[in-house]
Amino acid sequence: MAVAIRTERLAREYKGVSALGGVDVEVQEGEWVAVMGPSGSGKSTLLNVVAGLDRPTGGRVEVLGRDLGALDGARLAEFRRDHVGIVFQQFHLIPYLTALENVMLAQYFHSMTDEAEAKGMLDGVGLGDRAHHLPSQLSGGEQQRVCIARALVNHPRLLLADEPTGNLDERNERLVMDLFRELHRKGHTLVLVTHDLDIGKLAQRRVLLNHGAVVEPHMVFESIERYSDEVLEMLWKAGQDGDKSLHHVLSEIQGITPEMVSRMQELGLLEIRGDNLLFQERGKTHAREVVRRHRLAEKLFTDVFEVSREEMKAGACQFEHILSAEMTDSICSFLKHPATCPHGNPIPTGKCCSRGGAGPLPVGGAR
Repeated sequence: MAVAIRTERLAREYKGVSALGGVDVEVQEGEWVAVMGPSGSGKSTLLNVVAGLDRPTGGRVEVLGRDLGALDGARLAEFRRDHVGIVFQQFHLIPYLTALENVMLAQYFHSMTDEAEAKGMLDGVGLGDRAHHLPSQLSGGEQQRVCIARALVNHPRLLLADEPTGNLDERNERLVMDLFRELHRKGHTLVLVTHDLDIGKLAQRRVLLNHGAVVEPHMVFESIERYSDEVLEMLWKAGQDGDKSLHHVLSEIQGITPEMVSRMQELGLLEIRGDNLLFQERGKTHAREVVRRHRLAEKLFTDVFEVSREEMKAGACQFEHILSAEMTDSICSFLKHPATCPHGNPIPTGKCCSRGGAGPLPVGGAR
């Protein structure tokens, strides 16, 4: 398989401050890679250098076989125009142009406009009926899908996305990520910057940056993924806002460290307020899904596999960590959308559920 991106000792400094300090990264053609890390770790800087929007101050970056450092400004812009599609968090749509015209603008700078092709691209992202609406008449999710259509209209070999779901609600985040999954199935090379663990899990591989350097993913991700679900579930049981002392969490969950809790705060899951841990909005949403997966897994092991209580507990704890959102919904549907787990605790509803308009079930309750 050909290499799409290769960086060697890549460095970028701004007025003496190092944003990237000797980064070595390789991405194969057709691969989907998530670049992750806390704010200020160099994620967006790396993406901008790979996109040719910024130049390194040291090292080398090769994209699709071309040494970007050897290209002057005009040839770099031409390379980016012909081979790279970019999706930004802030959309960057022209406000006085319609969705269709925003997509056609990308065609104009590439070669020539083709209204039918641009309209077909909007159809492909589910916005054919919104083609003649201005950005101000579109929701955030719709604007982001226009951005994806714009990025794809010139058929780039490489698609780069910088926090593409950062400004979206849960429903639109799901729609946008479904589009990325489909693009990957079609063979696009995707590099997606995100600080969201759930988004990162969708990629084939994750590259973790910290303080401008690549960190071995297993050193952080396995620890975060192993313990964050337990912390979030503990806060969920405590009530709507969480509110458990840091000391309580550290003493109850064996193996967790204050550094891991701080990382969860950086990832937008928790808020540390004094000695207390509270949910951030993203953490509350994630906690709800964790509880739902766990309690559905318990229900599956009890009702279908008919295992003992101890086997059920151990099996559910292992099984829940491999469940995707789609698998979780499939299990919920198979079990006919149960309202409670074997312990009698409520199972939060999902998008597959219709319990007579009852809406989300209340938070909390001991297992």
